[in-house]
Amino acid sequence: MNVNDMKQIGVIGAGQMGGGIAQVAATSGYDVLLVDANRERAETGKGKIERILQKQVGKGKLEAQVAAEILARIMPVAGVDALGHAELVIEAATEEQALKIDLFRRADAAMKPGAILASNTSSISITRLAGQTSRPTQVIGMHFMNPVPLMKLVEIVRGVQTSDETTQLISALALQLGKTVITSKDQPGFVVNRMLVPFLNEACFVLQEGLGSPEDIDLGAKLGLNHPMGPLELADLIGLDTLLSIAEVLHREFGDDKYRPATLLRNLVAAGWYGRKVGRGFYTYDDKGQKTGRAFER
Repeated sequence: MNVNDMKQIGVIGAGQMGGGIAQVAATSGYDVLLVDANRERAETGKGKIERILQKQVGKGKLEAQVAAEILARIMPVAGVDALGHAELVIEAATEEQALKIDLFRRADAAMKPGAILASNTSSISITRLAGQTSRPTQVIGMHFMNPVPLMKLVEIVRGVQTSDETTQLISALALQLGKTVITSKDQPGFVVNRMLVPFLNEACFVLQEGLGSPEDIDLGAKLGLNHPMGPLELADLIGLDTLLSIAEVLHREFGDDKYRPATLLRNLVAAGWYGRKVGRGFYTYDDKGQKTGRAFER
């Protein structure tokens, strides 16, 4: 199989990341099966994509006909059993190892021979996921950045079993999707999150210890480090639950206390304050995702 043979891509998970991957794939001309636990959740995911495209149409950045064609290529479906004709399936479910293993087993059973099974995981072992399938040489990490339609990077992660052919094919596909590719060995956090998560976690410690306000910390990173977003703002965008999951993977797998999650981060996740997607994290947000204030006092 080569990249031109790919016609249909399945995306498991219709949330923020899965929806973004589906949008990018459909924009590039691929038919997309957008899969979630039930049809309603999958339809909700497509509805979010439609609203994003309509905003682009309203701003004159996209023609209405093109937006309609993109949406027509996205088919919401319930369950992985619908993935039998896809040449590639990209899992983009919540960053929980047990959930991903279960999805990989079920997707593998539903997929046709020769199809590739990829994960958008940001920290979980590709080798471990591949070992749960009957196609380990055709399992690979395809880690998109958030928000997927805007961020240019895709991190390709090769498990111990991943074949050269699979690596070359998925790298070529990422280029077809308009992305820039970097590659990583299969180690916790890969390249990007191995650097990013300790930085965001340290910002949580800085706030927890009272060195500065959330605004001080974020402005310090933007003006002092030339970052486009502050670490607490970025943590809210990523999702504090996702950030905590990755930090826990790093801490567990490396056994090094430098990766231990801050108590403040654990507490915010325990409170259900996951960040922008729920309207409250380090900051509060309105229905459009715009920051409205600080979520709590130190």
